[in-house]
Amino acid sequence: MKLLPTINTPADIKKIPIDRLDDLAEEIREAICAQVQKTGGHLAPNLGVVELSIALHYVFDFAHDRLLFDVGHQCYPHKLLTGRLGKLDKLRTSEGMSGFPEPRESEYDLFTVGHAGTSISTAVGMARGDTLAGEAFDAAIKPDGRRVVSLIGDASIVNGVAMEGLNNAGTLRRQFLVVLNDNGMSIAKPQGAIARYFDRVRLSNLYTDLKRQAARVLDRLPGGSMVEEAYHRAGEATKAMITTDSWFEHFGLITVGPVDGHDVRSLIEILAESRDFDRPMVLHVKTIKGKGFGFTEDDACAFHSPAAFNMQGCRVEMKKKGRSFTAAFGDAMVDLMQRDERIVACTAAMPDGTGISRVLPLFPERAWDVGICESHAMDMMAGLAKTGYKPFFAVYSTFLQRAFDQAFQEVSLQGLPVRLCLDRAGLVGGDGAVHHGFCDVALLRALPGAALTAAIDEPSLIAALEFMRSYEDGLSAVRYPRDNVSERFTGQECPPFELGKARLLTGDAESADVAVLAFGTPALDAVRTAEALAVEYRVAVWDARFAKPVDHVLLRSLLERRVPIITVEDHGVTGGFGAAVVEAAAEMGLDASRVRRLGLPDHWIYQDSRDSQLAEVGIDQAGITRAIRNAVDSVAVETNVAPVQLGRGAAAAGSVAQ
Repeated sequence: MKLLPTINTPADIKKIPIDRLDDLAEEIREAICAQVQKTGGHLAPNLGVVELSIALHYVFDFAHDRLLFDVGHQCYPHKLLTGRLGKLDKLRTSEGMSGFPEPRESEYDLFTVGHAGTSISTAVGMARGDTLAGEAFDAAIKPDGRRVVSLIGDASIVNGVAMEGLNNAGTLRRQFLVVLNDNGMSIAKPQGAIARYFDRVRLSNLYTDLKRQAARVLDRLPGGSMVEEAYHRAGEATKAMITTDSWFEHFGLITVGPVDGHDVRSLIEILAESRDFDRPMVLHVKTIKGKGFGFTEDDACAFHSPAAFNMQGCRVEMKKKGRSFTAAFGDAMVDLMQRDERIVACTAAMPDGTGISRVLPLFPERAWDVGICESHAMDMMAGLAKTGYKPFFAVYSTFLQRAFDQAFQEVSLQGLPVRLCLDRAGLVGGDGAVHHGFCDVALLRALPGAALTAAIDEPSLIAALEFMRSYEDGLSAVRYPRDNVSERFTGQECPPFELGKARLLTGDAESADVAVLAFGTPALDAVRTAEALAVEYRVAVWDARFAKPVDHVLLRSLLERRVPIITVEDHGVTGGFGAAVVEAAAEMGLDASRVRRLGLPDHWIYQDSRDSQLAEVGIDQAGITRAIRNAVDSVAVETNVAPVQLGRGAAAAGSVAQ
């Protein structure tokens, strides 16, 4: 009988004989792989934590205890163990299971988590809150109190926020368990000195006996008496695993391990003993990313978050999806770096996801992956700019938020020309709210001297990067979506980017009934809309190109002629390109009452296909069509001219007559 369908709550796991838990692990792996094969999703990181997830739920009661996830893409086994098997077949859609922890789905998910390094700090907060409320576990006073567990992995332990969390975790005087899922990987190969330290630990097989090395621990560890007390309460299995030269001991955390993360019986034994420690502890668990399938173990980077794929016997074929903006960017960077020796590039643990993987092997002295450390990356780029180099930082729009302070202080305030290449800008589809790039323009537009651009296709991306290469007056950025590049304008010459100048894509600027100013790829849907409505209306569509500075000359011309303007962007309406247009009109003392803004609304957009999300917020072709018709209808009411008479240029005539 299959075990997985019988699990409605984690309590059902405890009813399964321990010798059958490996069968449960195999069923979970098969279920996850079969689904990701159809829909895409995070595969390798979830395959690596199956036994660990089973053991955690077997030992703890997370309906009562606290489980905090880091880099939430390792949560699929947890979700299946908490009664969500029925949502798996609609993974990453509005009707199914989110690919990240999601409190709307289950009481077992405490935070919506999509960024790295956060779990230790949020866990410290919950530990302190439970202590203040008198609900914390205490073996002597409150044995039924809440325990707290932070599960951190995929090399996010190197993140600066994780360091800050560890620094504070060591001051706790209560049970607090950090489970380090050490799979020797990040999203890509982990980088830096800490990663090399864990490599040495994994190779050294440190299974030491505390009795032989207690003196060293107590001599080196601040508050060594805490270790001594904890040791007296520890079981024999845990004592034998305490590591005496751990990096974590300097934070005041007892360290156990490394232990085998795929031996579920041993994991249960170690967790059962360590759960009652009344001092902070790190359990160092060695796992294999992609465990269970040869193709995922052999190439965990490619199968970290693959698109849908086909299995042909032992051979795996990725489904073709066309040429992505990411691939186009990677090739463009190779060309730029070949032509300009002053260009340097970096990414923060996303070499494949940003396309920097294409330049890393070609320019090993001028390109870097710094690991999951966006803040460091921004400051490093500032340092390179200060020495006269031309830095390009490739980062997901949503992860740029983690480096905004550095963009402000070390880049913009210094007037340094750091160049940001913002992949996954706008709506991202199945990854949902945690990964939408909806506020990069709003953040960066506040920085004096910033030049903010967007690409609509590959030629315009290349042109934007060339503009940024020569822009020396401050920070610059280009944004582009998680999508394929369009070939709609490939046959036409792409004019160079000129600071604050838009590009007319279709229509007559002088006789337009409606003007659409589109920032980024929504321009393509705007062009299709204009062509579909050509019999009814004269619609002029501009590729706005810049959200800062916007094209003041164009705006003045349209606003003074009272032409209705529709702005459209794959970004929040709050602080975005449309807001910049309205602000520019106010600065020029012009009436902006005929400006209508389309963009992401002031509420969260959850997981689904990107096309469905675009339709939901009304920035697809249908939404732009509605906006154009509404604009014409409004002019008709304003000018007392029947809508049917306003087509083909009459709107402009009506406004003149007014």
